[in-house]
Amino acid sequence: MIACSSRSLFFGVDCALKYANPYLKSNPLTYFERISGVGKDSARMDRNKKLKSAVGIRQCQWRPVSVSASNTQGSANELDGDKIKVAQVVTDNCDSTISAGVLDDTVKPMLSSEKHSLSLEVGASLFRFIKGKEGSTQKKIEEEMGVKIVFPSSKKEESIVIEGISTDCVTRASEKIQAVMDEAIESSLDYSHFVSLPLAIHPELIDKLVNFQNSILGNNDVSADENLESDSIEDTSDIENKGQELIKGRDVAVELKVEDEKHVKVGLTSIPLVSYPLKPPRLPNASDFGIDKSIFIKPTTFHLTVLMLKLWNKERVNAASGVLKSISSKVIDALDNQPIFIKLKGLDTMRGSLSRARVLYAPVEEIGSEGRLLRACQVIINAFVEAGLVLEKDAKQKLKLHATVMNARHRKGKRRRKNDSFDARGIFKQFGSEDWGEYLICEAHLSQRFVYDENGFYHCCASIPFPGKEERKQTD
Repeated sequence: MIACSSRSLFFGVDCALKYANPYLKSNPLTYFERISGVGKDSARMDRNKKLKSAVGIRQCQWRPVSVSASNTQGSANELDGDKIKVAQVVTDNCDSTISAGVLDDTVKPMLSSEKHSLSLEVGASLFRFIKGKEGSTQKKIEEEMGVKIVFPSSKKEESIVIEGISTDCVTRASEKIQAVMDEAIESSLDYSHFVSLPLAIHPELIDKLVNFQNSILGNNDVSADENLESDSIEDTSDIENKGQELIKGRDVAVELKVEDEKHVKVGLTSIPLVSYPLKPPRLPNASDFGIDKSIFIKPTTFHLTVLMLKLWNKERVNAASGVLKSISSKVIDALDNQPIFIKLKGLDTMRGSLSRARVLYAPVEEIGSEGRLLRACQVIINAFVEAGLVLEKDAKQKLKLHATVMNARHRKGKRRRKNDSFDARGIFKQFGSEDWGEYLICEAHLSQRFVYDENGFYHCCASIPFPGKEERKQTD
């Protein structure tokens, strides 16, 4: 073989073979689940150790090589003309030697006897975190662990495959990916599902919400009251007084008379001028107070929220659906097997003052004040926590049933600020004591965010009935 320097011949060729080379001829695939049998074959382990010693953990690739005959000690092997040319190369990054070659579609050299792989159920919503910005996270894991991460080509598939030359590197890569997922789930991943008590099934309530929105978005006088003291309202009294003074002053005119070429006589005379009324000041509208249609809750999705969930793959969604269905009888027992009614009365804010409101909601009052609805909701929460489907921080949250009518977080059409808000003082003055009515809670849903059924409500993954639902159907 011909010995040469990698710097002069290969311009920095990496010192190891590609860990998942498509030209590998291998024995039947050795899966992660069968690693316990690897240790029984001492010859195979020795071969893997030697390969790991020569290759290391670095990512390496094939590069084309052209070798000509030489008097130097060694020889070049040629198969069928130029189909494959192999040269022995000594690199400055490795103590061992490796073979580099030019391959075609018909000749595939035997480089390793095994390839190890592991399939992970991840979920499509987490792919972007594993890839990272411009693939940076994926590349880092592949280079450090000596593996290849393969993402599915179909959007319906939710698993990734980790391929490597040993079970050790595949295992360590899977642990690294799990750490990336855990961090994303805790901080960056948005909630995908929630347990809801639908209220949009009541047409009369939807009508009230529509009228509420139209009244605010179409009423220019909503914030014209002097008690609001809004920062965006200007005091127009001074402007009107100044306008009157200017109109009076415009009755004075200048008359010029030329007596000769060097003298001009200037005289003042009173010439009546036409006076135009001032343009009335623009009355404020909803947008002046940070209010637009996008921050209103869609009436067809009106509900009470029991629990927020992050279900990032089909396995967790199916598990959550099963949990909800399994506790149907317990929920009915908590309700004493009696229908439950609520009353929506007034408005209140969450996260902010009236002048800088972020969430505006209608408080919920259980009719009868027996606490049955809260008991039933707690049964649901406990079941999901025990199933490991609730984040720790959400499990510690105290339940506060409320019906959200406006949320600045939903704003569209402009770049939303971190602490986006709106001025709700005019709304509160007009609707602060609004009686929204009394309504029957008919069922609990496992709802999927951002996906809607034909009725306009969130997609229902699973549901359980509450007492009184059948009677209401018969009445309708």
